[in-house]
Amino acid sequence: MSSYIVKRLIQGFFLVFSVSVLVFAMLYIMPGDPIDQVMGWKVSQEKKDEMRRFYGFDRPLHEQYLSWARKAIKGDMGVSVRTKLPVLDLMKARIPITLKFTGLTLLFDILIAVPLGLLCAYWKDSLFDRLVVGVSLFFTAIPQFWTAVLLILLFGVTLKVLPFNGYDTPLHLVLPVAAGVLGSFASTIRMTKSEVLEVIREKYVTTAYAKGLSKSAVLVRHVLRNAIILITVLISLSIPWLISGAVILEHIFGIPGMGGLMVNSIIMQDFAVVQACVLVITVLTVVFNILCDLLIGLLDPRISLSLRGGER
Repeated sequence: MSSYIVKRLIQGFFLVFSVSVLVFAMLYIMPGDPIDQVMGWKVSQEKKDEMRRFYGFDRPLHEQYLSWARKAIKGDMGVSVRTKLPVLDLMKARIPITLKFTGLTLLFDILIAVPLGLLCAYWKDSLFDRLVVGVSLFFTAIPQFWTAVLLILLFGVTLKVLPFNGYDTPLHLVLPVAAGVLGSFASTIRMTKSEVLEVIREKYVTTAYAKGLSKSAVLVRHVLRNAIILITVLISLSIPWLISGAVILEHIFGIPGMGGLMVNSIIMQDFAVVQACVLVITVLTVVFNILCDLLIGLLDPRISLSLRGGER
């Protein structure tokens, strides 16, 4: 198991390194200039050149990246061109908000989609099954930002029952979490249904019914328990999408998380902030995937044994 963890950590390191290089290169081939964005056209060219030298924008691209990488390893993400504040100070208060938002979205996705998938498998081809699958596919076909706009128009503007901008109370999270769940729960429902249908056909399920166990006991204790491994894999694969989707939803709903900071920084070409946000999102994705792999090993001893290299 320890060798597997080391292997995954090495893979994660190379993934983070590759993403950082690609994003760094893409930012610098964008049209425009961050100094021009911040200082405007009224400032003299001499002053702009002085600021470029101060931030190192006059150096070759590879030198800029190596300088940024050396500082990032030491925990220094640089200084924001727009606010003149350390990037880490800008992010410290925003990372917990993003984690809370994505965590709630994932939690409600599991609480809603897994039971629905289980019931769809049990009542396969029924009206309930077709209705749930059809509605979930409908919301999946709609872009997540458009779902967010529809929720704002319905519950925030027309009915005026829920706030849709800010992060002041728990009610402010209802609409963004709902938009996130509606955009992601279809895949969880389909995978849960598919896996449960496979498990239902197993002989031990028939044996459980023959022993006189109730339908609910068989579904929860035998069917869902054995289907949960694949469901866990699916959830781990959805975490990167949840984190990346939070960027847009946070910006739409005015949540002061990583999303709003990243979008505004892209518009202002605040390279240091964008690079730091992408780095944090990538690291979180890698960490969550490794933790999920370890959780799967705990859920299924056979997987844990294979990761240790089998019995000797």
